[in-house]
Amino acid sequence: MTLSATPTEIGGHGLLDGKVVLVTAAAGTGIGSTTARRALLEGADVVVSDYHERRLNETRDELAALGLGRVEAVVCDVTSTEAVDALLEATVEKAGRLDVLVNNAGLGGQTPVVDMTDDEWDRVLNVTLTSVMRATRAALRYFRGVEHGGVIVNNASVLGWRAQHSQSHYAAAKAGVMALTRCSAIEAVEFGVRINAVSPSIARHKFLEKTSSSELLDQLSSDEAFGRAAEPWEIATTIAFLASDYSSYLTGEVISVSSQRA
Repeated sequence: MTLSATPTEIGGHGLLDGKVVLVTAAAGTGIGSTTARRALLEGADVVVSDYHERRLNETRDELAALGLGRVEAVVCDVTSTEAVDALLEATVEKAGRLDVLVNNAGLGGQTPVVDMTDDEWDRVLNVTLTSVMRATRAALRYFRGVEHGGVIVNNASVLGWRAQHSQSHYAAAKAGVMALTRCSAIEAVEFGVRINAVSPSIARHKFLEKTSSSELLDQLSSDEAFGRAAEPWEIATTIAFLASDYSSYLTGEVISVSSQRA
């Protein structure tokens, strides 16, 4: 098999046996739902959350049909502090504990700065960056009161490092996620918590196809060294690694999941 060929997804290896994993923005077919499925394959019980109740329930049912770990669903608007705090409480109530939080929620768009409104800027920053702070804060308050510690994995983007036309709001938010990851990781050590992030370049899925043109996605995919976009599960396996004890000495790091040319 050449590196440009689409690989077959690997099976689970028990990386998250006995863990409870909460994944935000997990409805649909993107990185969030794929991460939830990977957590189940690795032996975890899973709580999935999203703003879209119908799609969330469909995702819960699809995950439960795998016949692996326990799957719970909680509707949550990550732009609301009250809703995020309630999500963490509901997770512990439904699943008994929390071990891993995956902050996957994010919102993009394509608008040049010269045409951008304050509302567009604020919306992207709120969903993509501030929501990560809200969920991280709520999780750390939980972990501070328990003895088992935990892990937080944030979904960033290579646009936090690299420039792309019409992506200033999204890139600024993802750069903020990276900075939040590094700083909060130092604070979280005293609670026995590790915080890291993944930084994907491009992983194609149905939701992304709806928000970006096929021409742009084809161009970005062809620019990758492998000549293709990542499969969502290739991002999810890296998240599972960071959530597991295999990465016990990693904190405050941002792992680029990318094959882009230097």
